Amino acid sequence: MQQLEKQFVTLEREPKQAIVKLDEVFKVYGSGNTEVRALNGVSLTVEPGEYCSIMGASGSGKSTAMNIIGCLDRPTTGEYYLDGVSVSSLSEADLAKIRNVKLGFVFQQFHLLPQLSAVENVMLPMVYAGVSPKERRQRAEEALIRVGLHNRMQNRPNQLSGGQQQRVAIARAIVNRPVLLLADEPTGALDSKTTDEVMNIFKELNDSGMTIVMVTHEPDVAKRTKRIAMFRDGQVINHHIKPEQLHEVVS
Repeated sequence: MQQLEKQFVTLEREPKQAIVKLDEVFKVYGSGNTEVRALNGVSLTVEPGEYCSIMGASGSGKSTAMNIIGCLDRPTTGEYYLDGVSVSSLSEADLAKIRNVKLGFVFQQFHLLPQLSAVENVMLPMVYAGVSPKERRQRAEEALIRVGLHNRMQNRPNQLSGGQQQRVAIARAIVNRPVLLLADEPTGALDSKTTDEVMNIFKELNDSGMTIVMVTHEPDVAKRTKRIAMFRDGQVINHHIKPEQLHEVVS
């Protein structure tokens, strides 16, 4: 883990260290008559400790932006700084290291390995980060306790409800102590009661200082965050919608 951190801090840094800074980012697919601009000059900044949601209709560019923020895709042009580091032109190997060290991911589908217990699923990211076996289990158990699963550590995914599986996925996302937690439609497969429980966990994580960016199409979920950025046609049309203002935008 420390070795990966050392590799990360040697990269070119920007003076002001926002956690996320997209600077005039374009993402273009195809060319000529078939050209599609999934992102069309997007600039977006997320400061340390923020809890920001990204909204927009299908095709608005929100998922493309999330993929770039998560180092799963690259801009065609423009710059992306993660925690003050320019990552737009890094090698695939460096991007993989950064994803493991600096980012945590929570998706609509939980992506748990069915043959592993909850605690074993949470331990997996630490294997790739070089954490010792003893510390892996300790940190995995601490993460599961943090999301309220102290009595489900040995259960496999098929022995857990959807909400419990998403809690395991959140524990796995935070176990490497990322600087940024990315959640892509994390409540899309959950009922309203379970959605409320999961959103309470995200709030608690943010209250403890974790920076969170969440993509959602659900206004009720976006209202639980502290700031909403609205995408349309590959652009950010509003960077700072307050939760109480959202009904004016989507009505």
